Amino acid sequence: MKNIAIIMGGYSSEYKISLISGNVVYQYLDKTKYNGFRIHIFKEKWVYVDANDAEFPIDRNDFSVTVNGEKITFDCVFNAIHGTPGEDGLMQAYFELIGLPQSSCDYYQSALTFNKRDLLSVLKPYGIKTAISYYLNKGDEINTAEIVKKVGLPCFVKPNKAGSSFGISKVKSEAELPIAIEVAYKEDNEIIIESFLDGTEVSVGVINYKGEIKVLPITEIVSDNDFFDYEAKYEGKSQEITPARISDELTQKVGETAKRAYEVLKMKGFSRSEFIIVNNEPYMLEMNTIPGLTTESLIPQQAKAAGISLEDLFTNAIELALS
Repeated sequence: MKNIAIIMGGYSSEYKISLISGNVVYQYLDKTKYNGFRIHIFKEKWVYVDANDAEFPIDRNDFSVTVNGEKITFDCVFNAIHGTPGEDGLMQAYFELIGLPQSSCDYYQSALTFNKRDLLSVLKPYGIKTAISYYLNKGDEINTAEIVKKVGLPCFVKPNKAGSSFGISKVKSEAELPIAIEVAYKEDNEIIIESFLDGTEVSVGVINYKGEIKVLPITEIVSDNDFFDYEAKYEGKSQEITPARISDELTQKVGETAKRAYEVLKMKGFSRSEFIIVNNEPYMLEMNTIPGLTTESLIPQQAKAAGISLEDLFTNAIELALS
């Protein structure tokens, strides 16, 4: 039996979703192969939480825990932390330093994909289309006329390094820009402002499944709100249709684009890429490397449509990490 540390929580606004994801992994872990340990990672504490919700501190020297005088070490880490420090490369680098296998991509890929600006810049030369964008760092002068001239209206103002749609605003007039920028700065000190792409939004999971890179069935996002914001994503204010209602030809094109991004970046583990399809061309918005793993989340939905159970999905991630 292998000891698997399931890390969850994190330091960002996404910690609540991460706790749900981590508990789903814990629930569906194959109990005949693995002993699952829920590990909460917060700024103020790293703790193992047992079945009775008792907490035991993690020794950060070797990521072990001592319970009733017995030292427990882990064979592998299943990473379910959305946002920092689980999705931006910090935990990945730490585990690489101490020689502990973990289920997500490596630290460089994590840091790169977490930074929307850098990710899209790297992928553009490979023919992957993106929206027109304008960048701001905290402290920069805000020239609203210049922003509107470059990206047009409406446009989206987003934190550059944050997930789960926190801090995103759809801006319809130049006067709304300063407020939207302020909202985004609450999540991050870098901002990306993108032109509005009027088309069909889709989400594509790509995973390494049993040693082969596999594109999962594509999900079409139809938001009840003005865009796919936090409410739409996590509070049921959207329709998520898997497989997407697009042609076979377009399904293949979007899938190939998502797979190309995965391969170009030398990805491992899970990825979920978001696209807007305009005039039969997919435009990439972002790539998530620790996507939601709640039973309602997109990757589990897509895996189910592909005939992969949650137990199989999680077992595959662990076995690949161990190998």
